Formats: sequence, structure tokens, C-alpha cells
Amino acid sequence: MTDDWKTYKPLLLPDLPGLTDIETYEKYEGYHALKTVLDNPDTWSPEEVVLQVKDANIRGRGGAGFNAGLKWSFMPPPDGKPRYLACNGDESEPGTFKDRKIFEFNPHLFIEGAIIAAYAIRAEQIYVYIRGEYRAWVRILQKAVDQAYQKGYLGKNILGADFNADMTLHMGAGAYICGEESSLMESLEGKRGYPRVKPPFPAQRGLWGRPTTINNIETLANVPLVIRNGSEWYRRIGAETHPGPILYGISGHINKPGVYEYPSGMSVHTLIHEVAGGIRKGKKLKALIPGGSSTPPLRADVLDGLTMDSDSLRKAGSMMGTAGMVILDEDTDMVDVVWRISHFYHHESCGQCTPCREGTGWLEKTLRKIRNGDGEMRDLDLLLAICNRMEGRTICALADAAAWPVRYSIERFRDEFEAKCKQTVYALS
Repeated sequence: MTDDWKTYKPLLLPDLPGLTDIETYEKYEGYHALKTVLDNPDTWSPEEVVLQVKDANIRGRGGAGFNAGLKWSFMPPPDGKPRYLACNGDESEPGTFKDRKIFEFNPHLFIEGAIIAAYAIRAEQIYVYIRGEYRAWVRILQKAVDQAYQKGYLGKNILGADFNADMTLHMGAGAYICGEESSLMESLEGKRGYPRVKPPFPAQRGLWGRPTTINNIETLANVPLVIRNGSEWYRRIGAETHPGPILYGISGHINKPGVYEYPSGMSVHTLIHEVAGGIRKGKKLKALIPGGSSTPPLRADVLDGLTMDSDSLRKAGSMMGTAGMVILDEDTDMVDVVWRISHFYHHESCGQCTPCREGTGWLEKTLRKIRNGDGEMRDLDLLLAICNRMEGRTICALADAAAWPVRYSIERFRDEFEAKCKQTVYALS
């Protein structure tokens, strides 16, 4: 990417004051996309909305990076019974804090996108699942939802059309596992947040046994942009295979941590050294966790030419995730970092699957042993063996999320782990 980013004008978080007020939002073309769709049902049928979003290639911003329009197309034909849209605002991954910015500064953009999505999948009930710690942001969003009802954008016969949609906010109770889509549905139904076995997938059997689509908050905030400007316009923003604006959450050993909106495909070095002001105290970069705590860390010496999009990060041996970039400087103790991450996943495992319930505990215990200077060289092989027995063996991906930071940190920073292990030699009897 060239220096075009310097002239980029934010689309998700524009520099416009007062967008939390619906009249201010309307003044800047707010709800225009929804009006366009509902006023022109022959041109903008639900099928056409799905096709446009699919063609735009809005890739899920919650971590998986799946094409949102393609996901919508999995919903079966309507049968006159309820179907649901669930919006995932749980945002509990360490290093991830971008959805709250939408709630705080531009909630109506998300609401408009969710209503259009509900129209496209023919759902009349929208649930917004928000992590329990986001009380201040819940109040902001609830106020925006109330305004949308007052203006006729939610409720019965929206804008005079034959389309109804209600939006309900639901606060979680602090469980990370409820960010996983099937656990989210279990929690919404009033049950313990255990992941469900798939298949059936949510589009087949979701909330209360009915077809359901789950989308991330930032993903849905992109939808009005496509309806207003077209899929071709959208695809010209950022990386060719992962287009559109991205909310980069940059934290760690950085001079200017925060959430920055720029096109996808930004150079990692540009984001670190120009956008976020470089490494604090003038120190050198040691490692990058590119997309939240579950994504494999990358050494600084592989970051040249690396861009923040799925294809580039996959080739480098990591993932885009939520674009929550954690910057680690030269003084970072990688063993300590990985132990902290493992402590989190052990605490947040729901305990349903044995490989995850037991594996996360053994990862944390073994890493703590190494961290405290009591580790042995064979413990590194033990950690990798535990990872092998966790990955791909559980109902949801939490076990993978716990194993990947351990596996790839040992592979990429093995010298640091070995330095903390006793050089014990075992004699053969």
C-alpha cells in the first residue's frame, strides 16, 4: 500500500461529532441505505441484498474472516416461522477492543446494518449480545435503539414497508466462551454457555431450534456502506481479497495505543511506526500478536513487507483475527506472555470437552513451572504434545486458541524457553 492511507477519510468512525444522536446521523445520510432498500423492494429484494453483500466480500470482522453475504445465503427459504439475527458484541478476546468504539461513536451505523441484514435473511427479531463489562456502552446503544424505534426504523411496518424488525440487547455475564457463536445462542436461551456440536449449523438449527445468522458488530456496520455505494466501490478499498475499512486495535508497548480506522492491507510497519507512533521509549520491536491473543505471534524479523489482511498473515504463519495488534518490545519475556495467555484460557474454558478442560490446565501449570525457573528441557516437548492433543479435538475452537500461542511461541522463541529450563541429563538405566 502507498501513502494513500494518509488521505483516507474514516467511514465507520468518521470525524463527525454527535453521531450517537439519530438526527445528526440522519443528517449525514444515516438510514439512507435502509430507506433505499425498503422503498425499492423490486430492485432491492432480500436476495439482491444478499448478492450485493456477497459480491462486496465483507469478510467477518470477528475473527473467522468468512464472507458475510455467503453466510447469509445459507439461511433456508422462509416457512412462516421465526428466524433470527444474532449480533455478536461480546468482544472478550484479550487485545480486542474495537466494537466498543462503534457503540460509543456511531451506534446507528451498526443498527442500520443489522436491520438491513435482518431484511436480507427475512428475520424479524434481532438480538445484540454484549459483554457484561460494557455497561456504559450498553446504555449508549440502548438509547440509540430507542431513538430508532421512535423514528420508525424498528418495530412494525418499518418505513411503511411490509417488514417488521425488533432489536433486543442482552448482556452477558463475563464468560469469554459466549463469544463463540453457539455458546452465545445457548446463553441467549437462558442456558449455560456450552458450545453446541455442529452440524447442525446455526442457519439450520439456531436459536430455539430456528434458522439463525450470527454476525460481528463491525461486520454489520459495513453493510450500509455497500448499499449506499455499491459492491464494486467497496472492493476498491484496501486489500483485493480482504477489502473494506478495518478497525485496527493497537496496544502493548506502543506510544499511541488506540483504535485506528484504515483500509485493510495496511503495512504492519506503517501501523506500528507511523500510525501508532512507534515503540515506546525508543526500543526495538520483538514480536507482534496480530489479531488478538489467540493468533500465533510473529517475530519482528518476518514483518518486513507484511500487510494486515488474511492472505498475507496466513503466509507469514498467523491470522488476521480481530485485527487487535499487540506490540511487544525487545525487553518482553515471551515465556511470561504465553503463561499469561494460557492462564486466561484455562480460566475461561467452559470445561465441556476433556482435551480443553484438562489441556488448558496442563499448559498453564507447565508454563508456570518454566516461568518460575523450575522447568526442564523435556517440558517443552510435553507442551507441544499437549497442544497436539488439544487442536482440532473439541466442539469449539477455544482449545485451538489456547494451543496456538504456546505452540508457535515455543517454535519461534525456543531459545527463551530453553534459557529458563534446567539442563537436566537423564541417564539410561
